Amino acid sequence: MKLTKIQEFIEKNNIQPGDAEYHTQRALEKTGKIRVLAIKGVAHAEYLCPYCGHHGYTTKTWKKPFSVNCEECNKLLRVQKLKYLVKKEIKEAEGKK
Repeated sequence: MKLTKIQEFIEKNNIQPGDAEYHTQRALEKTGKIRVLAIKGVAHAEYLCPYCGHHGYTTKTWKKPFSVNCEECNKLLRVQKLKYLVKKEIKEAEGKK
């Protein structure tokens, strides 16, 4: 499933790259996804929950570290730092050797 609501928001409001405080799209666990766009202190988050498969969209105040709760199962979905994710991938690759 594609995350399209944020893309529609960007096109509707003619958002330019310089307008965003933060914009990312990440994988969650094995099956989930999250996309976050922060503009003027408000984060727009669209996600596919890795626990229950629910597709949701929400807005909340922007702050780091960012997380949202799934509207369906109420599990916490965190956007992890890229630095942490890179270190995790390196450890996994070293373990497979």
